[in-house]
Amino acid sequence: MVNFAASLGVDSDTCLLGTGINETLLEDSDALIPREQEMRLIENIMLALPDEPALGFRLGQQYNVATFGIWGFALRTSRTLRDAAETAMRYLPLSTAYCRMFTFDDGQYFGIGMDPSDIPRHLQQFLLERDLATGINLVRELSLAGLTIARAEFQGDPPAYADFVKTAIGVAPHYGQSRNATMVSVESADKPLPTFNGNLVRMLEDQCRTQLQQRQVGGLAGQVRQHILGRLGLIATVEEVASALAMSPRSLRRKLEQEGTSFRQLIEEERRQTAEQILAGSDMTLDELAIHLGYTDTASFTRAFRRWLHMSPGEYRRRHKAS
Repeated sequence: MVNFAASLGVDSDTCLLGTGINETLLEDSDALIPREQEMRLIENIMLALPDEPALGFRLGQQYNVATFGIWGFALRTSRTLRDAAETAMRYLPLSTAYCRMFTFDDGQYFGIGMDPSDIPRHLQQFLLERDLATGINLVRELSLAGLTIARAEFQGDPPAYADFVKTAIGVAPHYGQSRNATMVSVESADKPLPTFNGNLVRMLEDQCRTQLQQRQVGGLAGQVRQHILGRLGLIATVEEVASALAMSPRSLRRKLEQEGTSFRQLIEEERRQTAEQILAGSDMTLDELAIHLGYTDTASFTRAFRRWLHMSPGEYRRRHKAS
């Protein structure tokens, strides 16, 4: 987002004002920005660019399937677009969407709707546009076959930049509607996707299900898992998780020790479980997997994997396929 603003002439100091984020934190690959800080950054960008049209929409156009980790990979391996949408709804808490999302089928169109009513009012339009543009990108990326949006509906009046939105979507939106939604034909929704992988989608669904279940686990360890499998992610530091739990890092470490575990052990367990499942069930590159797991480079991931299983990731993959 800072780079996006910079491309429009806004310096980073303006973007970061009052967010608690500094340049050092932005350059730290082990850091992750929580939602509250992101919303303050959005406010700063909106104030700095009051006359710049379609800010949220233009930002959302830069998101893709890989942005969303295990949730995104589960969508990419689904059988059809309809299946991908159902998976997305089922595990929506694992995504970064701000809007409440829903699907519908009227016999002619299959659609994905977005409700921004739970978002602070002054940020609703920006984040609705970002989620909508992201959703359109995901639909197009999943199809890989020129699938087009057949209809778009928006609440409210047409914005001044309606022509830009029309060009970006590929169809003239209908304004003043009862919902915000993008639709494809029913036939397109049920057309097999080129990236479908039955074995991999089952593995990724299991991983998504496990993550949701772990969010409900009691005790402090369960709460920590909820944060590292949620918005903080596998790159979270003990300081970030402690702050999210309103305690000091020292108290967090002590209480986890009383439960027979540690912060490092919880992070390692989740990374190892995810690495084993993806290596066994997909052809994802090691570089991509390392980034997904929160490592700064592939070499760091490889060293960690050797420590876990006493073999390289490549050897683990070869042995699993051979067996």
